[in-house]
Amino acid sequence: MILKRCDWAGDDPLYQAYHDNEWGIPSYDDRHLFEMLILEGAQAGLSWLTVLKRREGYKDVFDQFDWSINMRYTDDELLEKLKDERIIRNRLKVFSVRNNAISFQKIIDEYGSFSHYLWAFVDHKPIVNQWETIDEVPATTEISDRLSQDLKKRGFKFVGSTICYAYMQAVGLVNDHISTCFSARSTKKGANAPSNN
Repeated sequence: MILKRCDWAGDDPLYQAYHDNEWGIPSYDDRHLFEMLILEGAQAGLSWLTVLKRREGYKDVFDQFDWSINMRYTDDELLEKLKDERIIRNRLKVFSVRNNAISFQKIIDEYGSFSHYLWAFVDHKPIVNQWETIDEVPATTEISDRLSQDLKKRGFKFVGSTICYAYMQAVGLVNDHISTCFSARSTKKGANAPSNN
């Protein structure tokens, strides 16, 4: 039996695994939320598959996306990381990891967790859309606009509204699986569901 997926998943096994097991599933784990924020920013101007193929390299280079380590990188350390071919070697994107880690920690200090801050934008409930075709799925929404504006105000880089909406899809604030996709579901909590929301 051939599974019907969202069209964007294509034929690449890596893309399909990401579509089947991660995209659209609510995430409440701060480490994962930070990882996806950095990866979505790294995608700017590129395809998501380009980033996915480098994901394991990114984890190695950036200490498993431990923002408490990332926020302490020196300029020399970041310049050294720029030489690593396992990541996208864009200076602004690489240096934004430190910058965003610092801003990420400030949100945790204020809200107790980044998850609590982020999920408040959707009233702590995933938005489940009922699109018939991929062409109906928006690139931005009013919520992604607000999230982008607030993150920018807090000092984050590479957080335009389009990136923010892709991020919302990636971590399950929004479920945009089209209705014919086998992954379309009204609720599905990831293994990292919240304990106190």
